[in-house]
Amino acid sequence: MEEIDRRIVTLLARDGRMSFTDLARETGLSVSAVHQRVRRLEKRGVVRGYAALVDYDAIGLPLTAFVSIKPIDPAAADDAPERLAHLGAIEACHSVAGDESYILKVRVASPLALEELLNQIRTSANVSTRTTVVLSTPYEHRAPELIGEPDEPGDKPREKA
Repeated sequence: MEEIDRRIVTLLARDGRMSFTDLARETGLSVSAVHQRVRRLEKRGVVRGYAALVDYDAIGLPLTAFVSIKPIDPAAADDAPERLAHLGAIEACHSVAGDESYILKVRVASPLALEELLNQIRTSANVSTRTTVVLSTPYEHRAPELIGEPDEPGDKPREKA
């Protein structure tokens, strides 16, 4: 990926609503050149979409937890993501290496709601759970640091600006 495309991706990751005019100013390109590059990045799947960042406290979902799951029967089919997809409180499902098979990020209204969700997870996917409750989140949704990455496999990283 070209350095200028890395810069555009980094800027959009920080502010998905940044205008083409602002992107042009930040990159030193013309507005039409930025527009073409953004469309190309979208077409290639580098930029997959744009989303609003939600204040979960404000919408009544102040409790975040990470739930590690592993199958009760290790010989059972590895279909937990499909079995849990209907549970809207699960924000993310990550396949992981280690003792557990997946780690789920969940958001709920209360400890009672978390307890109910854990029961649904166990029942729906026939898994055991280990839960870590988040006390605070100093940061998340950080933009990737792409400046200085190699263009092709084997290239050496360039100096950061």
